[in-house]
Amino acid sequence: MSGRLCRRLLRLGCPASSAGSWSRLSGTGRPGAGRSGTGRSGLSGGGRMNVFSREMKQRQKDWAAQLQDSQQYDYLREEVSPTTTPVRTFPLALDIGGGRSHIAEHLSKEVVERFCLTDVSQQSLRRRRPSEIPTHCVLADEEFLPFKENTFDLVVSSLALHWINDLPGALRQIHQVLKPDGVFIGAMVGGETLYELRCSLQLAETEREGGFSPHISPYTAVTDLGNLLGQAGFNMLTVDIDDIQVHYPGIMEVMTDLQGMGESNCAWNRKSLLHRDTILAAAAIYKEMYGSEDGSIPATFEILYMIGWKPHESQAKPAKRGSATVSFGDLSKISRPSGTDQP
Repeated sequence: MSGRLCRRLLRLGCPASSAGSWSRLSGTGRPGAGRSGTGRSGLSGGGRMNVFSREMKQRQKDWAAQLQDSQQYDYLREEVSPTTTPVRTFPLALDIGGGRSHIAEHLSKEVVERFCLTDVSQQSLRRRRPSEIPTHCVLADEEFLPFKENTFDLVVSSLALHWINDLPGALRQIHQVLKPDGVFIGAMVGGETLYELRCSLQLAETEREGGFSPHISPYTAVTDLGNLLGQAGFNMLTVDIDDIQVHYPGIMEVMTDLQGMGESNCAWNRKSLLHRDTILAAAAIYKEMYGSEDGSIPATFEILYMIGWKPHESQAKPAKRGSATVSFGDLSKISRPSGTDQP
């Protein structure tokens, strides 16, 4: 199965100035700034939301990258990421949170001439996949991009931005490091991701323990994404949504694969341990509510895709309000071309 993020990149219509088994369902940071506040959930010292422990996420990704069979957990990133024929060449591109470089390996020099790969996990960068594109690795937190303004022609990010504490600030930084007429193409998991697991754990924990704690991280809703991109300064926006469903033997396999992906919950208010009785109850609820006829259980990943361009004077612009010379009401008065058959 071909990936999706690179399909969007390569078939992208440029503006006027530019030349398991799967089933398909239909605050502000400053580049180079230090981390402000490392307290728990709430507002940090810098006034931005602090929902996730970035240190915990770094440890999770480092641990996952060092697994001997780490490649077997790459199936979701491979599906969301890569390929086809270029319509534009980007001299310098940045991959934010690229890890083992699932995007670059599917691109050629005809599309991207030079690549910069960043990640918070040093182990992931050390194990990056080979690519024909000259690639420079930078160990950097996605929340604080250490690059100058107007540096990159293209910025991509695949399945990394959902762990950002200050997503509006991160999008503003991406806008800042792009050159005018540069484009940002991203994919992140959305709010309905793993709803089956979330619901099963909540029901089981309520039944066995008299209440529940959040075990699935909070995610961004697709309805908010366009506004966030617009507020960051992007124009000519495109937002898309896709559901990817993976089938597993049971709930333990779901959680094991999430660990192997480095996608375990890293919210400050997470509960570190689950009681055995609660896990067994959740497994039974999961199968009862969502199980398939073949005995497997589905896990749904809602993927949000986004494209935004940094404004440039040569880009096509909408006509001024009230400048139209033809009314929609006049369409019915347009006569048929001669020789056209009547219905």
